[in-house]
Amino acid sequence: MLEGCKLKFVNVECAVTEHNEGIKKFGPCLKTGKDSLWCLKEIGFNVCGLSNNHIFDYGRRGAEDTIKALNELGPAYTGFGDCYLDSRKNFIFENNGEKIAIIAVCEHEYSYALDDRMGARPYDEYDTMSDIRSVRNECDRVIVIYHGGKEHCRYPSPRLRKLCHAMVDNGADLVVCQHSHCIGCYEEYLSGHIVYGQGNYHFIYDAMKDKKSWNESLAIHYDTVNNTIEFTPIISGEKGITLAKGEEKARLLREFHKRNDELKDGTWICGWREFCAGVQDYYIAAAKKAEGESHEEIGDSIFAHYLDCEAHTDVWRELFKTANYRNEKD
Repeated sequence: MLEGCKLKFVNVECAVTEHNEGIKKFGPCLKTGKDSLWCLKEIGFNVCGLSNNHIFDYGRRGAEDTIKALNELGPAYTGFGDCYLDSRKNFIFENNGEKIAIIAVCEHEYSYALDDRMGARPYDEYDTMSDIRSVRNECDRVIVIYHGGKEHCRYPSPRLRKLCHAMVDNGADLVVCQHSHCIGCYEEYLSGHIVYGQGNYHFIYDAMKDKKSWNESLAIHYDTVNNTIEFTPIISGEKGITLAKGEEKARLLREFHKRNDELKDGTWICGWREFCAGVQDYYIAAAKKAEGESHEEIGDSIFAHYLDCEAHTDVWRELFKTANYRNEKD
């Protein structure tokens, strides 16, 4: 599948380190060894995206080990820096006179760079749009990898869809949203392509091993010359990674195209709202744990996390409408 492709991008959603002290966070700390990088390089990937919510799971030590390993073994990387300003470096790929820019950003969830600390390149509603416009003037194609969207939700939030449209308006040719851990949906907007959820290429996590959607993904083949896109369903399991075949492939594409049609006819919003209703109890519990005299530090941390991250804030706003939404409309 990768043969003939010049630019082969993969998201590395963990630290590459032997360090064992993870940061304080809500959720698992993820890491791997150098053999994983060797494997990715042997497969043919030549660019790794590091802008995600797990790259800083083992703190500065883990991040420094990751960068050192990539510098020693390859592939090249993007989406990480010594501080916020440094993290905003774009990756420019040149081939046969064509220049392709990759802008890899993530939502605000644990790993993002600060003005005075290393980390992943975070999405910023002003700076990211400015970065897209600037690089548009010097490159033939602009690809944005957006690590965000609500986990396990196959539909974008209204904010995320509006944001991705704005990225295309500002010059992006392809926007790929990752992080949801399931195959979402796709739309063509103006002359740009937007993928809301690519799924997991390879993510071994015992807590999710029996969840079918966790082990499904789409490889994206983007023809930068003709501005066309193709999707290849992939299945991950105990025996490795394989291309989906037969009825399994047909099912994945059938369900994918159905959700794509829902984006066109407007019924996707029902899927988003249904998902939010299904997770409501988690958000109510987070608010309760952060109030009163008996609250614990973990409760404060979860509540703050839900407010910091854009995907969680999207759910808050869907579940708990302000009074303005109830005011008279006629």
